[in-house]
Amino acid sequence: MKLRTIGLISSLVLGLLAGPLPTEAQQAGKVYRIGVLSNSSGIGRSQKRLQQYLSELGYVEGKNLVIEWRFSKGDVTRQPAFAADLVRLKVDCIIPFGVLPTRAAKQATRTIPIVMGNADDDPVRQNLVSSLERPGGNVTGFFNIGSDLSAKRLELLKETVPKLSRVAILFDPASVPAVVYVKKSEAAARAMGVRIQPVGVRVSEDLENAIQAAVKGRAEALLVVHTGLFQVLRTRVAKLATEAHLPSMHSSSSFVRAGGLMSYSANSRERYRGVVAYVDRILKGAKPSDLPVQQPTKFELVINLKTAKALGLTIPPAVLFRANKVIK
Repeated sequence: MKLRTIGLISSLVLGLLAGPLPTEAQQAGKVYRIGVLSNSSGIGRSQKRLQQYLSELGYVEGKNLVIEWRFSKGDVTRQPAFAADLVRLKVDCIIPFGVLPTRAAKQATRTIPIVMGNADDDPVRQNLVSSLERPGGNVTGFFNIGSDLSAKRLELLKETVPKLSRVAILFDPASVPAVVYVKKSEAAARAMGVRIQPVGVRVSEDLENAIQAAVKGRAEALLVVHTGLFQVLRTRVAKLATEAHLPSMHSSSSFVRAGGLMSYSANSRERYRGVVAYVDRILKGAKPSDLPVQQPTKFELVINLKTAKALGLTIPPAVLFRANKVIK
């Protein structure tokens, strides 16, 4: 009897040692519910990447995970209602993409953890966190230093179109980060001897008139400030820019895949893996206030040679050599 008892205890101990530790595994039988706030129009490339990285960590939809998707389709005024709905559903974590969705989530709850997927401006400047190192409260995550890359994007445009002297900036005047972007671009452009022509678009119906205004203003290129509105309209933006013979620079490679000329932006794969890693740590007990807000460390230049050909534009070898991806 004693030998059988010792053997049983040994088997149990070995089983515990062989299996995952409690802090490294999801709770048995637990179904996690994650809310996603996005300005896009539906599940696309980025959303599928989020699903993929979650599944790699053991969170599988239909098994132990439910994702509550909320897409505002470019209408940011819908975000507060979406955020309130996610709070009502008692989700375990909210992933907002953009400053306005993050603000809507923060206003809706002070307790549910919020992991910013891609805040498009400094979250300290936007009063979303106390500091990057110690965010405090229930918000942490990742932000895209979009406005801080304005000079780099203008430099690339200037290299691609050497005689460039005037650039139209397509932006949403209702977006505070977009307004900041325009101001930083104007400062960078002055140093390059380039004039900036801000062209505001508040609703989709304004887009064609905005492109025409850029042409009438003798713009020689177009810089598009990435917001939810333009993300939804990216195919139209790319098409209208090409038809107007305006080489376009974007802050997301999704615009280049849609027909835009080029983009310079943070590596989205790195950011999504980071977001999912933070969500995983929070679901296992970590506090958002203890997780530092992070900014991107890897960037990529994407060029669409089909669009360059349609524009009658030859990409300089020095620019082409630096491209991380070329669409032919």
